[in-house]
Amino acid sequence: MDITQFKPAIVYTIYIGSTPEKVWEALTSAAFSRQYFGGNAVEVDLRIGGAFIVRAPDGSLHISGEVIECVPYRKLTVTFNVNWPALIEKLGPTLVTYEIEPADDVVKLTMLQSHDRPLSEDILSGGRQGWPAILSSLKSVLETGKPLVIKMAPPQRMLDALKALGIATP
Repeated sequence: MDITQFKPAIVYTIYIGSTPEKVWEALTSAAFSRQYFGGNAVEVDLRIGGAFIVRAPDGSLHISGEVIECVPYRKLTVTFNVNWPALIEKLGPTLVTYEIEPADDVVKLTMLQSHDRPLSEDILSGGRQGWPAILSSLKSVLETGKPLVIKMAPPQRMLDALKALGIATP
């Protein structure tokens, strides 16, 4: 996959009172991710070409992909394909990159969601709503031991835009 064709559509940066090692563990550990990712479990084979999977709380496949870049404690880039019929066919693949940087006594975590084609703001509204909630909960778990409970559903404008493209949603 030629990732040079992918351009960031969503960039979210957060500062976390933690270490790069703990942030890395939070992003790559199923047990840890369940705490902040609404019960979803991230499973990563930490090698180039390794599997990237997110399982829903019931164990079903929610997101699949593969590892594109892996620099432990610094950077992880994965393909991030939500398990909705026709989504990838119509919208193309998604890349998600996590960049972890020490910043004095805290960690700067930047998440980039990138695409190889332009997508409408309506389509991107799901990520623009979801990423801040997920990463804020990750920050809360690392700093306090308690996740944030943020109830949300996909934005209606995103669902309407997908429907207009002929993409069935769950």
